[in-house]
Amino acid sequence: MATHDYTEANIRSLDWREHIRLRPGMYIGKLGDGSAYDDGIYVLLKEIIDNSIDEYVMGYGHRVDLHVADRQVAVRDYGRGIPLGKVVDCVSKINTGGKYDSRSFQKSVGLNGVGTKAVNALSDYFQVQSFRSGQTITATFQQGVLDVQSSLQDTQEPDGTRVVFEPDASIFHNFHFVPQYVEEQIWNYAFLNAGLVITFNGQKYISKNGLLDLLERKTEAETLRYPIIHLRGEDIEVALTHNHQYGEEYYSFVNGQLTTQGGTHLTAFKEAVVKTVRDFYKKDFEASDIRASIVGVIAIRMQEPVFESQTKTKLGSQQMGPSGPTTRTFVNDFVKKALDDYLHQHPGTSDALLKRILQSERERKEIAGVKKLANERAKKANLHNKKLRDCRIHYDSSHTARGESMIFITEGNSASGSITKSRDVQTQAVFSLRGKPLNCFGYTKKVVYENEEFNLLQHALNIEDGLEGLRYRKVVIATDADVDGMHIRLLLLTYFLQFFPDLVRTGHVYLLETPLFRVRNKKKTIYCYSESEKQNSMAQLGPQAEITRFKGLGEISADEFQHFIGKDIRLEPVTLQADDHVKQLLAFYMGRNTPDRQHFIIDNLRIEKSI
Repeated sequence: MATHDYTEANIRSLDWREHIRLRPGMYIGKLGDGSAYDDGIYVLLKEIIDNSIDEYVMGYGHRVDLHVADRQVAVRDYGRGIPLGKVVDCVSKINTGGKYDSRSFQKSVGLNGVGTKAVNALSDYFQVQSFRSGQTITATFQQGVLDVQSSLQDTQEPDGTRVVFEPDASIFHNFHFVPQYVEEQIWNYAFLNAGLVITFNGQKYISKNGLLDLLERKTEAETLRYPIIHLRGEDIEVALTHNHQYGEEYYSFVNGQLTTQGGTHLTAFKEAVVKTVRDFYKKDFEASDIRASIVGVIAIRMQEPVFESQTKTKLGSQQMGPSGPTTRTFVNDFVKKALDDYLHQHPGTSDALLKRILQSERERKEIAGVKKLANERAKKANLHNKKLRDCRIHYDSSHTARGESMIFITEGNSASGSITKSRDVQTQAVFSLRGKPLNCFGYTKKVVYENEEFNLLQHALNIEDGLEGLRYRKVVIATDADVDGMHIRLLLLTYFLQFFPDLVRTGHVYLLETPLFRVRNKKKTIYCYSESEKQNSMAQLGPQAEITRFKGLGEISADEFQHFIGKDIRLEPVTLQADDHVKQLLAFYMGRNTPDRQHFIIDNLRIEKSI
C-alpha cells in the first residue's frame, strides 16, 4: 500500500486572499455563471449593498445608487463613509471592520467583516472610494492585491462610499448578470427599508408600505381571497393572504437578508399562523388546509443573528438578543396577539379566510382516494421507473455539491439517451417524456394524480407537498429547438405554473440551450447557438468549412453533448416579472381562445429576409 509523508513541509499558511480564492464556496456559496438567482456574482453584489443598507438602518443616507454595465458593478451610498485612514484595511484585512462594534452597527446583516474582502479577492478589478467631511481617498486592487492608493484629497462630494468591482472571469466562467435577478434583490431591499431610494441604472425603486408592497407585487389582486393582512411590531413585520394557487409561498428575512432556506423565524411563523387560526375559529383544522394557497412574508431584526453559513440563507436557533426571548417565542407571541386582534377587528377578512380553509378541506377530501391510488402506482413504478435516470447527489441532502444537482426533462428516448450517456451521474438526472404531455390548463390538481406522467414527474421532483423536499436545484427543460419542442416547453411550463408556481417563482426552472449549428474544418470545431454565431464562425474558419444543422437533440452524439451540459452549460432561467399575471398568461396562451391567438400572431408577425 502506498504511503505519503506527512511532515512540517506539508503544512501551509494561506493569507486572507489566497484562502478566499482557493475556497470561494465557504464565503459566497456556489459559483455559477449568473443564470441562477443564488449564483456567486449576486452574492458579491449583495455583500456590497448590505454595507450601504446598514448605513441607512443606522440613520445615515437615504439613497443608494447602483449601476451594472456589462460585467462591472458600481455601488454608491451616502452614509458616513469608511474612516479615511482605514479604507484599505476595511476591504483587505480579515477581522477588520465596524461590524464588531455593536454601538456603530446594531442589528446589521454583516457580522464578520468578511463580505467586502471576499468581493475584493474574487474580483479582477476592485476600487473603493470613501468621501468624508470634504475629503476623499481611493484604493484600487486586482484579485485582492493593492494596486494603487491615492493620497488624501479635497472633494465637494457628499459623504459616503463608492465601490466598483468586476468579478474574476477565471473563477466565474462565462458569467453575466440577469437584470431580473438584480431587480428582485433591489426590490427586497426597498420593501424592507421603507423610504430608502435605490436607483438601478437610472431607474428609481422605493417602497412606502414595506411588506404590504412586497406581497402586492408578488400576488395578483383579482386572485386574492381577502385583502392582505399587514402587521407591524418592534423588530418584526409580517404580511399574509390567501389566493387561488396551489401550494404555499413564503418569503423570510433577517436584518434585511433574504433567508431562502428559512430557519427558526419562518418555522415559528408557519406554526403561529396555524395555532392562531385554530384558536380563533375554535376548530382543530388540518394545518395543510389552513396553509393551502397561503402567501406570506416575515421580516425580523435581531442582534448578532447566527446563520448556518457565510451566505446567510438559513437562520439558526437562538435568542433575539443577549437577554431576549428565543426567536420562536418572539415570533409566536407577536403573531398570536396581532393576528387574533386583526381577525376580530376585520370580520369580512375572517369570513373569507374561513371559506378558503373549508374549500381546501373539501378539495383535500375529494382528491384523497385518487391521490392514494396514484401514489401506490407511483411507488410501484419507482422500483423500475424507466422514465427516471437518477443522480447520486440531491438538493435535499447535506452534500456540499447539493446546489449543482439538476434534472433534465427530455422528449423521447433519442434525446434522453444522448444526455444520459454524457451526463455527470453525480449531479445530473434525466426524466424522459413520452411525447407531448397533456395541456393541463383549467384542470384541478386531480389531473396530476390521474395522469401517470405528471404523477411520476412530481414524485421524481418530490414536490407533492411543497418545495421543502425538492430533490434537484435546477429543473431543466431540454427539448428540440423546433415547433414541437417549443410546444412541449409550453405544456411543461403550464404544468408547473398551474400546480407548482413557487417552483418557477423561486428560480428553479430553466431551459437548456443547445447549439443549432456545428461549423468545422480539419483543425477546429465551433458550435453555434444562433445564425449570427454561425456567420462569424464561417468567416473565421473559411469558405470550405463544413456546416451541420442540428434538427433535434437526438442528432447530437453523446460525445458532443458532454460539451453542452458540463461546465460551459448554457441555461436560460424562466423568470416571472412583477406584471406577469400567471392566470391571464396561461388563459391567453394555453386556453381555448384560438381566434384571439391567431389575431395576435397575425398582428405581430415579422417576416425576415433570407440571409
